[in-house]
Amino acid sequence: MLRAGDLVGFPTETVYGLGADALNPAALRQIYAVKGRPPDNPLILHLASPEQLDLVAREVGAIADILIHRFWPGPLTLVLAKSPAVPALATGGLDTVAVRMPDHRVALALIRAAHTPLAAPSANRSGRPSPTTARHVFDDLQGCIPLILDAGPTAIGVESTVLDVTASPPVLLRPGGIPREVLEATIGPIQLPQDSATRRRSPGTRYRHYSPRAGLRLLDPEQPHTLRSELATALQHGQRVGCLLHRLELSDVPPDVLVTRIPECLAAYAHALFSALRAFDAAAVDLILVEGVPEKGLGAAIMDRLRRAAAPVDRQL
Repeated sequence: MLRAGDLVGFPTETVYGLGADALNPAALRQIYAVKGRPPDNPLILHLASPEQLDLVAREVGAIADILIHRFWPGPLTLVLAKSPAVPALATGGLDTVAVRMPDHRVALALIRAAHTPLAAPSANRSGRPSPTTARHVFDDLQGCIPLILDAGPTAIGVESTVLDVTASPPVLLRPGGIPREVLEATIGPIQLPQDSATRRRSPGTRYRHYSPRAGLRLLDPEQPHTLRSELATALQHGQRVGCLLHRLELSDVPPDVLVTRIPECLAAYAHALFSALRAFDAAAVDLILVEGVPEKGLGAAIMDRLRRAAAPVDRQL
C-alpha cells in the first residue's frame, strides 16, 4: 500500500502515525487532505536506520551525530538541512527537514519493508488529541485510509522532542519524549526559539493542537480553590463537566461530574493524557478541567500539549 502511494496508520513509541512514502508528492498530498492539515505545517520523516539519512538530509554535523548515537532509536526528532530529493510538501516549503528513528519494532519493520522513509504526522484529524491506540486512529480516520496496524497502546503517549541542530546552539522547537535537561546533559546548552520563523521549522507548534471537542481549562495545581470555583461556575451554567486530576482533591462531587485521576508520576500522566481527553469527548462533556503539572522533565511536554489544547480555536501559536 505504501509503495502504491496509499496511507497506513501505524504505531510508534510516542503516538500512532499516518504513514506515507516520504519521497512521493502524491502520497504526501493525501496526508494533508485526510488530516485536514495546513500545507505549511511540516511533516516528520521516519527512518529505519541512521544510514537512511543520506536519502533525506544534505548534511548532518557533529552535534547531530552525538545525538543520533545516544538517542536513536527514540523520541527525538532532529531538524537538518534537507536533501533535494525531499519534496517541498514534506517540509512545508522550508530548506530543512525533520527526521527521527522510532523506537518501535512494528514501525521499524514497516519502514524497512517499504524501502523508503515514511512521512508520518499523528494519525488523527488535525487539531484533535493525538492517537495512542489503533482505536483512536479508527475513530478519526475510518473510511479515509485502507489499513491500520494495531500493536496496542503506545508506550510514551506524547510526541517526540524536536531539536533544530542547524542552529548554534541547537534550538528546542517542541518539548517531547526526551526532556531538555537530558539533552543538555549530552550536548550542552540548548536555546528556545526567538521568533515565529524559527518555530515554524517544527510540526505541532503554530496551530491549535491536541484539542478535545469539549472546552478545556487548565488549572494551576498550586491554587486548589480554582478547581472548586471553576466547577461551581460551570455547573451553574448547566454544563456537563469532566475533571482530569492527579494531586488536587475534590470532595462532594456531584454525580454527573466525571473525575479521572492520573498518578503523580509524569510518565503515567503523559501516557494517559490523550486517551483521557478522548474519553471525556466520548462521554459528551461540555468542559474539561485539567490539573497542570510542574514544568520539569516530561512535565514541559505535558504542559505544552495542554496549553495548545486550551488555546482559542482561531489562535495560531
